[in-house]
Amino acid sequence: MRFRQISLQNFRNLALVSAEMAGRRHFLTGANGQGKTNFLEAAGLVTALRSFRGADPRTMIAFGQPQADAAFVLEHEQLGESRLTLTLTPKGKAVAWEQTNVARLADVIGKFPTVVLSSNDNQFLRGAPSVRRRWFDLTLAAMDPEYLAALQSYHRALAERNSLLKTHGSPAELAAFEREMAGPAAILVAKRQAGAAELDGFFLAAHARLVPEGETAGLAYVPDEVIASAEQMFASLAQARSRDHLLKTTEHGPHRDDLELGLNGRPAKQYASEGQQRCLVIALRLAQSAYFKAKSGVTPVLLCDDVLGELDPVRRARFWASLDGEPQVIATGTSPPERDGSEWQVFRVAAGAITAGTKSA
Repeated sequence: MRFRQISLQNFRNLALVSAEMAGRRHFLTGANGQGKTNFLEAAGLVTALRSFRGADPRTMIAFGQPQADAAFVLEHEQLGESRLTLTLTPKGKAVAWEQTNVARLADVIGKFPTVVLSSNDNQFLRGAPSVRRRWFDLTLAAMDPEYLAALQSYHRALAERNSLLKTHGSPAELAAFEREMAGPAAILVAKRQAGAAELDGFFLAAHARLVPEGETAGLAYVPDEVIASAEQMFASLAQARSRDHLLKTTEHGPHRDDLELGLNGRPAKQYASEGQQRCLVIALRLAQSAYFKAKSGVTPVLLCDDVLGELDPVRRARFWASLDGEPQVIATGTSPPERDGSEWQVFRVAAGAITAGTKSA
């Protein structure tokens, strides 16, 4: 897949921009705070209709404007030329595909895969479990509608149970929502176990292409509690009611799961250097790309936000050599890309305006 054109109106500080994308490698250059990351954020919306920054849709609308609009022309391996438009308003989002309104957003999610590599990814290892869990959920949900439905059902019921715990709901009321949580919880755990096993294989291979021989990496799913069935989850929630009443929240369940990255058989969070952590996170993103391609048959677009400049020349060369299937790459940085033999289409970004420059090689 690749973007052929991206047009934005009132998207953060990008008042009105339209970029024609020629070739496979594109570089947005300019000072910080001019709109480069905003452009990538908009491009990333095509995958899950959510910001890779975790931002509320309302914050993506330019100040004082009623809505933000994004239009994309994409070249797709299976769908041919596709046109997708997205409108953000304070009340929500609307999507049109080939000028037909999409009634169920789940019908679009995952069809246009992108993978974001960001300098903020360094928080993946040392951040809270919610950071890793959100990435895991977005990865699996983008390729599996059943997972997305289970995730949404589980969190709706979880919110209701937590509300009852705060207001001293009756056992019967709590049991009703515990029953609603139990089935989706069992689905989530089973699919996370299978998904982690698949991702681990891609992760190991991607990491091996980035680093010298002798370093090995691994990815493991760490469930908050092992759940073999819906009945087991229901029994666990019922048993925990007294404790959860005191805490006024649901203390255990899939919403507390985690992922762990390993390096040479030890937890990377404690033992990996800064350089090793950077390679681990890049390998994880490349594993995500390989997973998307394996599941969908579509090569994802790589959105690299100010991350390639952090790599030394050797690792940067390894990064390019590790890419599979000649994916489209849209990258950002404060200075133009180095002359490394690659041909880049360079865009200049200043004060929310984007202009195309000459190609760089």
